[in-house]
Order: sequence, then C-alpha cells, then structure tokens
Amino acid sequence: MPRPIRAAISPGGGAPPVIEDLLLADPLPDEVVLRIEAAGICHTDLGVGAWSEEPRVLGHEGAGTVVETGSAVTRLRKGDRVLATFGFCGTCPNCAGGRPAYCFDGIALNLEGARAEPPLTRMDGSAVKGAFFQQSCFATHALATERNCVKLPGWLDAYVAAPFGCGIQTGAGAVFNQLGALTHRPLLVIGAGAVGCAAIMAGRIMGCDPLIVVEPVAARRELAISLGAGHAFTGSEADWAAQVVELTAGGVTAALDTAGRQATFEAALAALHSGGTLGVLTLPGDFAQPVPHPGGIDFLTKRIVGVIEGDSVPETFLPRLFAYHGGGDLPVDRLIQTYPFADIASAFADAASGAVIKPVLTFEEEHS
Repeated sequence: MPRPIRAAISPGGGAPPVIEDLLLADPLPDEVVLRIEAAGICHTDLGVGAWSEEPRVLGHEGAGTVVETGSAVTRLRKGDRVLATFGFCGTCPNCAGGRPAYCFDGIALNLEGARAEPPLTRMDGSAVKGAFFQQSCFATHALATERNCVKLPGWLDAYVAAPFGCGIQTGAGAVFNQLGALTHRPLLVIGAGAVGCAAIMAGRIMGCDPLIVVEPVAARRELAISLGAGHAFTGSEADWAAQVVELTAGGVTAALDTAGRQATFEAALAALHSGGTLGVLTLPGDFAQPVPHPGGIDFLTKRIVGVIEGDSVPETFLPRLFAYHGGGDLPVDRLIQTYPFADIASAFADAASGAVIKPVLTFEEEHS
C-alpha cells in the first residue's frame, strides 16, 4: 500500500520548496523505504530547483532508518541505519569496473530521477517527479535502491552523516582518488564551501604541502586555515595565480576549482605545474556551450578532470571517511547548521546566499 508522507516540493524556476502531503509508492524489488532522519542541502539541489520546469522532490544526502525492504533486497534489513548516496545501475562497464560515479545511466538515474514506476503522487493521484539521485530525501520517507545505501556506524549521528552522501565524498574523493594529489606536494583549492572544505581536510590528511585556498569570504578563509590550509588568497589579487606559482616554486600538482567561473578556471590552470591536474565541479556558462580554453602549451602539459562524486565507490569509500571523522581528522560537523524540516525554505535561502556552508534538515518533529 502507498505510504502517506510529507515532502518538500520544489515548484521549479527557483521558487522555494513547499511541504505537502504525498503518497510514496511501494518499494520495487531492489529498493528500501527509509524513514529520513536528516538530509543535507547541496548546491545541486538549488541548481536543479532553478532550471527545472516541473515540480519535483529534491534531496540527495539522506540519512535514515530502513523501515521496509523490497523482495530482492538481501544486504539491508529493517532497522538498519543507512546513508543514501548517488544512484548507479551496477551493471554497465563503468559500474562493473569500479567507477559507479560515472555510470552510463548516471544522468538519468540521478538528475532525471529515472524509475520504472512513478515514486510519488499527490492525494488526487497526479504524479510528482521524484527518485532524484534515487532517493528524493526532502521528505519524511524516501525510496532508495539497496545499491545506493551504505550502513552507518552506530556512533555517527544522522545529521553529521548526511553531507557525506554527496558534498563531503565529492571534495575528499577528488583529492584522494582523482587529482593525483601527493604527500609533500602542493594542492590548491578554490572555494571553501562544503566540497572545498572537504578537499582541504583530505589534503591535510594526505600531507599535501603547501595547501592553498582561494576564498573571497573572510570567515570561510579563516575556517579553511583552521581545517588545514597553510596559505589563503582572496581571489581579488590580479596576479594570485602567479603568486601561487612563486609560492610553490613552479606551480601546484593538483587543483580543485569549486567556483566554476571562467576567471578561476583559467587561473587554476595557470597555477598548475607541467603534468598537474585540475579538477572541475562545474564550468562557466551554459552546459550546452563550449568552455573557452586558454590553449597554448597548457593544452599539452596539463590535465582537466570533471569531478563527479569524487569517483567514489560508496560501499568502501564512505566507511573510510566515517573513520576519518571518528578519529577527528574530518570534522564535518564544523560545516553544518541544522534546520527543522518545516524550515526548508529558510535553509534553501541560507544555502543560496552563502550564509551557511552546509544546511542539514532534521526530522525529529515530523516523526514525533
């Protein structure tokens, strides 16, 4: 029987989400129903909510408890506490080869919310788009696949665990898995939001040196330094890339640009030494348009990598990150501000303005 739930519907066009009563479909054989305890808000939620032309339930950093399982589920049981992360098919060559973040069906499963049957309906029977990142966790309950759920250790609070589902694993994974970062070699991080801060913490764990951050907001620069960055630039310095090259005696080995502007893209490339790698989360302008490249010798001697979920294999990588957090090396809780689910519109606004690095919704009042 479909389950009555409360969910936040983003109407589209950037309008703030509105909480409504909906019906959640029964789980398919490979799915579980989660009672959501916490859900992180990511800038992907803001972006999709802005360009979407149809109402949908967003949310892709959900932590909660399994309350129902599909007929083919074997790894999870009712009562398990889990973190839901990105969706992947599990069978394409990339999934089979250990790169589920680059699943051939990743766009359809995550951004488009592909599912065999509509997961959400209004009380009048009309469908509401869901299955965002195979979860749509801005709701009291959500459907997720067994594949995209990772068990949580008993000591880890749901509100701290939630951001690991996307933002934290993306930033940390970029450093650990994708950028060729090395111990005692320089790392540059542009932007000290959740992803950038995760990259800085990972760089400190790895022993990257010097560890450099570019961040225009003073409070975020100070936070980045407290998390491990040894040098900070505002980004307003006309020659900051040249200063980075001088500081590092030739340029950085790895750089992560979380800002996605043409100026930061070109400056990050300029700050790399020959053979270095630049990771980008997003790119300037419209996704359909080509990105101007500075060209020249940089084209031949430097590498650009698109970072998706830190090239993570969640079942093995997320427990590693949980352990770093438990040992005090990945203090994600310092980035978080919690909001009751009823205040989701305020949390969205604070995320969009940059007032809060990582808003996390909590659901105690909904489940009481």
